[in-house]
Amino acid sequence: MRKFLFSLSAPVGAFVLTLVISSIALWAFGSNPFAAYGDMLGHASKLETQVDILNRATPLYISAVAAAIGFRMNLFNIGVEGQYLFAFLIAAQVGSLVSLPAVLHIPLIMIVAMATGAFYAGIAGVLKVTRGVNEVISTIMLNSIAVAGLIAWLQQRWQAEQEEFTSTTLGTNPIDESGLIPHINGIVEIFTREIGQGKELTGVLLVAICVGVAYHLLLTRMRFGFDLRASGLNPFAARAGGVPPKRMIVAAMVLSGAVAGLIGLVELSEKGKFPPNAIQGLGFAGIAVALLGRNHPGGMVFSALLFAFLDVSAGILQNTEAATKEIVNIMQGIVLLAAVVAYGISKRFQEREEARETAEALRAEQGVMA
Repeated sequence: MRKFLFSLSAPVGAFVLTLVISSIALWAFGSNPFAAYGDMLGHASKLETQVDILNRATPLYISAVAAAIGFRMNLFNIGVEGQYLFAFLIAAQVGSLVSLPAVLHIPLIMIVAMATGAFYAGIAGVLKVTRGVNEVISTIMLNSIAVAGLIAWLQQRWQAEQEEFTSTTLGTNPIDESGLIPHINGIVEIFTREIGQGKELTGVLLVAICVGVAYHLLLTRMRFGFDLRASGLNPFAARAGGVPPKRMIVAAMVLSGAVAGLIGLVELSEKGKFPPNAIQGLGFAGIAVALLGRNHPGGMVFSALLFAFLDVSAGILQNTEAATKEIVNIMQGIVLLAAVVAYGISKRFQEREEARETAEALRAEQGVMA
């Protein structure tokens, strides 16, 4: 019970601290905190808004899992951003070149996306084990190469090959309907009412669920997951136990990149191609979601939903004039800050409690021996 209370105190404390600091921030910017929270919750209670939140949380969760795989190995894969954008572009182009039944077309696009992301992340892993290049440095540089180099060059080249070049044909060629993951409104509407306003719940949500389950099974039921966690906790002990450190580094980066390659599926299913203004920032946001969720598959679900809720709430705050939309970015930062503080305090108290219990057990044992 005591351990349960310690584990519960951190998220509860983070939530309370977030409310207090966010309220102060809203008040400092001339907004009524109660009115702002009321507008946010009222907007989130609508089914259509909940669809928007889930659509936003889906790529954030996949991105968080990609980052968490590296974190478990004490690897900071800052390159999730470049990996998913590069994989998005290649998968969209390959998908536009073939015409297959959906049962083959969709898996082909997913495999290409995962293979591309794995390859691009694997470069950083190989550089680390062969040349000692820190993965933070290499992945940041690979982000720049992907976004400002490869993507810009390849997209321009593939656009030039199109027969008609207009503002509507910018980006890669469109993919046939058979290559797009369909929405799952029908499944949701079995339990709720009809989803209105033209909102569609992305079918990639099911992919994200599978990714989360696979991540959980990897960590708790597979030898590779045990080696991954052991190498992250104590690489020297893991090496003594027969875990090859270099192979684990490359494997962790490759697996992280493969998951990152799936992030772009949401936008690909929505727009049917790689657009000229593809959504950016999901890779970096996923790092924040992973840190807030403590790299736990369940914890990252709640943190992804929280970040998505805040993102979706930006518009309603501006419409009702309860607060500026920029306050959402401040609140996201406050959430991270509050989580770090709350978990730090909880960990310190837990360590003191464990030290006290150990001391009492030693005194009791010495008394029995005497």
